[in-house]
Amino acid sequence: MFQTFRNAWKIIDLRKKILFTIFIIIIFRLGAALPSPFVDATILAGQFEDQTMIFGFLDLITGGSFSQATIFALGVTPYINASIIIQLLQVVIPALERWSKEGEEGRKKINLVTKFTSLALAIGLSVVYYFLLKNPPKGESPLQYTEGFAGWFSAIAIIAGLTAGAILINWLADQIDAKGIGSGMSLMIFAGIISGFAGAGMQLTRYFQVAAGTFEVDGVVQDAQPWYYVIVPVVLVIFAVMFFLIIITNAAERRIPVQYAKRVVGRKMYGGQNSNIPIKVNMTGVLPVIFASAFLSLPGTIQGFAKITTGFWASFLGFFTPDNWGYAVLYAVLIIGFNYFYVTIQYNPIQMANDLRKNSGMIPGIRPGQPTTTFISKVISKITFIGGIVLMLIAITPIVITKLTEVQVPLGGTSMLIVVGVALEISNTLESYMLMRHHKGFLE
Repeated sequence: MFQTFRNAWKIIDLRKKILFTIFIIIIFRLGAALPSPFVDATILAGQFEDQTMIFGFLDLITGGSFSQATIFALGVTPYINASIIIQLLQVVIPALERWSKEGEEGRKKINLVTKFTSLALAIGLSVVYYFLLKNPPKGESPLQYTEGFAGWFSAIAIIAGLTAGAILINWLADQIDAKGIGSGMSLMIFAGIISGFAGAGMQLTRYFQVAAGTFEVDGVVQDAQPWYYVIVPVVLVIFAVMFFLIIITNAAERRIPVQYAKRVVGRKMYGGQNSNIPIKVNMTGVLPVIFASAFLSLPGTIQGFAKITTGFWASFLGFFTPDNWGYAVLYAVLIIGFNYFYVTIQYNPIQMANDLRKNSGMIPGIRPGQPTTTFISKVISKITFIGGIVLMLIAITPIVITKLTEVQVPLGGTSMLIVVGVALEISNTLESYMLMRHHKGFLE
C-alpha cells in the first residue's frame, strides 16, 4: 500500500488529486472545530460521554464534532441515512427501481432524490439536536438563551448552522468525488475516526502508567498494576490479527464459473468464452455493524432521556449496555441477521439466473433456469454466513476484551472496519489510475 502511494506521488496528475483531497479534508476538520453559536462549550463538556447511548457512535463518525456541538456536528449522518433509505425503497417503489436500471441518467435522478432527502433529514436532525441541547440527558443545558426572543433567535441560528454544515459536508464530498481520490463520504468518516487516534494513544500510555504505579487521580497516586504489562501487549496483538483478518475478508471472494455459448450474428461469431461471477465474502461492508449498534443503542438512549435509574425498566434497559454479556450475544445475532437482510436486498438470484440465460451463459454442470437460481442462492447463503461470522467476531472482540480484562478498548470493531476498508479503497483507486495511465493500448 505504501509503495502504491509512493508511486502515485510521482505522477503529476495523481499528485494534484491527492493534494486536492487533503485540502478538502483540512477544510472539513477546520469546520469540525468551529463551534455553533450560543452554545457554552464549558457546560457542554462531558454531556455525551455515555458510550452506551447512540451518541457514542455519532461522535465516532463525526470525529468528536457531535459532542462538541460544532457546525459539522451532524457529519455525514443525513446523507448516509438518506442513501440507505433510498436504496431500501428501490425494492418497494417501482419508479426508483426503474431508475436504478436506466444507467447513468437513472443514477443522476436517484442522486438528486437522495440529496433532497438528505436536506430534509438534516433539518429534522438539526431540530432534534437543538432540543437535545436544550434538554440534555444529564446536567444543565449548554444553551446561553432558551426563553423569549433571544431563545427563538438562537434556536433558528443553531438549526440553520447545523443544516448548512451538513449540506456543506455533502458539497465537499462531491468535490472529492469529482476532482480528488476515492469516495468523498467515506473519506469524511475516515478523517473523523483517524482524528480520534491521538486519544487512543493517550489512553494506551495511561495503561502503562497504571502498570508502573505512576498514574494519578485527583492528585493521588494509584496502586501499581503490573499485570497490565502483559494484558496490553496481548490486546495489541489481538487487534493486529483483527486488522489482518479485515484485509483478507475485504479481498476474499467466491467466483462462480460461467461459460458462454457461441452464437453467430451476421458474419461474426460472439461468445464461446469463460468468465465468472465474483461474490465478495464481505458484501455489506460495515453496514450490518452500524445497524446492529444503532438498534442496541436505542434502549440506552431512552433510559438517558427518561432518566430511569430504578425499578424493573431500569433493569430491563440496563440489559442492553455493553458491560452485559447479553448485549454481546444480541449484538452478534443482530449483525448476522442484518448481514443476511442487506445481502437479500443487494443480490437477486432469480434476476442473475435470467441475465445469464439472456446472454447465453450457464454455470458448468448446472442447468439453466430454476437449478441455476437454487445454486446461486446456496452459494450466496454460505458466503453471507461466513461474512457475517467474520463481522460478528470483529465487532464483539473489543466488548469481550473489556469484559474479561476491564481494559477499555479505545478502538472498536466499527472503527477498524471503516479505516481498513477506506484505506484499501484508496489504494485500489490509485492502482486503477496508474494502470489506466501506463496502459499503452492495442494500437501500439
